[in-house]
Order: sequence, then C-alpha cells, then structure tokens
Amino acid sequence: MPKSKRRLFVKTALAERVPLDGKKVIVTGASPGSLGFETAGVLASWGASIVFTTRKNPEATRAALLQGTNDGLPRVSGHALDLCDSDSVGRFVQWYLDTEGDELDALVNNAGVHLDLMSQWKEPHLSDDGFEIHWRTNYLGTMHLTHLLLPALKRAAERTGEARIVNVVSKLHFKGSNSALFGGPEPYDSWKAYGGSKLALIHATFEAQRRFANEHGIQSYCLHPGAVSTNVATKGLEGTWAGRARNALLSVEGVFLKSPEEGAQTQIYCATAPGLSGGIYYEECAPAEVSQESNDSKVAHRLWDETEAWVSSLR
Repeated sequence: MPKSKRRLFVKTALAERVPLDGKKVIVTGASPGSLGFETAGVLASWGASIVFTTRKNPEATRAALLQGTNDGLPRVSGHALDLCDSDSVGRFVQWYLDTEGDELDALVNNAGVHLDLMSQWKEPHLSDDGFEIHWRTNYLGTMHLTHLLLPALKRAAERTGEARIVNVVSKLHFKGSNSALFGGPEPYDSWKAYGGSKLALIHATFEAQRRFANEHGIQSYCLHPGAVSTNVATKGLEGTWAGRARNALLSVEGVFLKSPEEGAQTQIYCATAPGLSGGIYYEECAPAEVSQESNDSKVAHRLWDETEAWVSSLR
C-alpha cells in the first residue's frame, strides 16, 4: 500500500532529533522487532552511549543494530536481563556500574510482557518466586531495576542538572483498578492483570516525580506507544489459532498498526525532548488523559513504600 493511503489508518507524531553526545542511556527489552530495539538504535545514532538488555542473545541483538549503520554504532553494548529473576537484575546493575561507570542519564523501561491475549488462562501463571507473571515482569521487575539504578541517576543529575526515567505503559491501564493492586483481581482475568501492572507503573512514575524531581533533578515519564505490530503480540498469541492467522496476515496488519519504529517515537521523545515536563502520561509525543484511578496519590505513595520494602528484602 502506498504511504499516502497508509496514513489514513496510521498517524504518528515524530520525535525531533536531539544531540545526545556524552549521555548514557539504558533501554530494556530491545530484542529485534521491538520498540526497545528501535529506541536503542535511534538514541545511539543521535550520539548516546547505549546499554540495551534482552532476555537472551544480546550479541545477536547488537549485531542486528550494527547492520546497515554508517558508523557501526560503537556506543552500543548489550547484556542479558530477566526482570523476573532478582539475581539477574542485581548482576546486570553491578555489571553496568563496573563497566559503564556510576552515572546514568536516562533509563527507558521498555521491557514487558502481555501474555494470554486470547484470555484462555483460568488461573494466574506464576513466576518462580510466586507472583502473577505480568505483575512480576512489568511492575516488580521494572521497579527493582529502577530502585537499584536510582543512585546512578541521581549522580548524573547532580552533574548535568537532569536525569530521566521513562516507563512504557499502555492505554490498557484503564482495565486496572487500585483495589486490585494490593490483592489481585477475582476472578482472575489476564487482561486485567496486565492492565493492573501498567496502572502500577503509572503510579510509580507520578510518585517518582514527586519524590525526586525537585530535590534530585530526576524527571519521570510514562507513555502509551499506540497500537504497534511487535513481537509482544507474537508471544502473546503463541500456539493459538489467532497466532497462526496473524502470521498469515502480517502484511495486512502492517497497514493498520504502527511499525516498531513508529511506535517508539513517544518513548524517544520522553527520553530526549529538552525541557519536557515530568510526572505526565504521554501519547503521540503529547500529554494524554489517564484513568481516574491513576490520579490517587495515596495509592501511589503506599505502593511505592511497599515496593521499596520488597526491593530492600532482596538485598
């Protein structure tokens, strides 16, 4: 389909290029075909030193990022990270501090899962340490990583005046509820569980802004990337008739959904746009409306404190 006709279905705001020389950025969940992969490539091409993470084969991801580039993106390095494994998170952070130094200008929390897209699960699937898998990956794992990297973000902000946390969430946070954040939805619904994990990340974004923006110079953002054709859907539909049908119709899907490059624009914008206000939910590179549940600061405060206590118990 010609690009002019495709624009009738897909409209994407584009982040403007910003010089990033000297900036250190971590991008999680950067396997080929993902929003993180595109984000890492763009930020590196703008001059940032990028550390990306994947669950497996970071060497293959780096090779894919290097392919076809003019300068070889020498500022790109990768490391394995499993957000469901607290030891993996600890090893990654220690590796970063040992190899990249004790400062971090931006953390782009892109990694996440949305499983059971066909709503076939009758009971929650649990991580090895007993948490519902969306909650463990999308929220707890992300916050564990963020808490461990806060000192590096603070040090960067002390030197430059600002550091950033960018949390990729979803419009599906509207399916989450504050009451379920502290007990779990009944009966189990994987879509509500996913929405709850993203609602919790929005709370964490707003609470981090309240706690660290004025005193430490850390700006926090969350965003909805839009409807994007990525490997998240591939995994979520794996082994189902819908997955097989999707594979057969990928060329049609590409007409109606954003490409990963298009979907990455708002998180690139949040990580780089000069003077951008934090503590805000963004979509299409602009502030957007959140659910009413997202604006409860008491819930956010409680959730932050409980999450911080959980992270401390892991040390």
